[in-house]
Amino acid sequence: MHWASEFYTGKTVLVVGGSSGIGRGIAAAFRDAGATVFATGATDAEVDAAAATAGIAFHQLDVRSAEAVEAFASQFGPIAALVDCAGVNLRAAEFTEDGFTTTLDINLTGAMRLATAFRPRLAGGGAMLAIGSLYSFLGAPHAPAYAASKAGLVGLVKSLAVAFAPEGTRVNALAPGWIETAMTAVPRANPARFAELSARIPIGRWGTPDDLAPPALFLCSPLAAYITGAVLSVDGGYLVA
Repeated sequence: MHWASEFYTGKTVLVVGGSSGIGRGIAAAFRDAGATVFATGATDAEVDAAAATAGIAFHQLDVRSAEAVEAFASQFGPIAALVDCAGVNLRAAEFTEDGFTTTLDINLTGAMRLATAFRPRLAGGGAMLAIGSLYSFLGAPHAPAYAASKAGLVGLVKSLAVAFAPEGTRVNALAPGWIETAMTAVPRANPARFAELSARIPIGRWGTPDDLAPPALFLCSPLAAYITGAVLSVDGGYLVA
């Protein structure tokens, strides 16, 4: 994606939840476009596991802590893009109060903590990109908190887009479909469920983190200067099938 180097060479980009999966794929794409990329993992173990990825500076950050997020943000000057990929899907545990509140705290309230802390550093032309889900639009009987948090994230993105627009900051979201990551290991390991899901994808395959990178680069770039408050589905056509 050499086109992106025009927009990101020498710019600072932060990918929260960038130590694995979709986040790491997006972080690598910004790196390859010439950006100075920082990425975070929720635990030291996640950071250590990702540390071998060249050209990305990894740090530990728990988005459940407002104090930690504020302290981390204070280390940055202006940034071109903040991409929030931090998220969990606890499935059956989400039917407990603790599991439900933990999921919302990370997936939704964590996004608001990041937006609040990094707002001054995005002003004047920066972009924030959140990662939603198919379950921003669909019910998830197996993961009610995950679906609630991702639906709420769409509302948050639209609200922040309006609030931040006078400062020159755009706020958008991607809604990934069925992507081959650790989070989807359970349905991929179930032959019947895997076949059911695959049959509904018009493009005929599951996505990979690399499929999310070009839309992320686009929405955070000046090519999308007139786009804010948008949610772009990257799902191989799943939602329209």
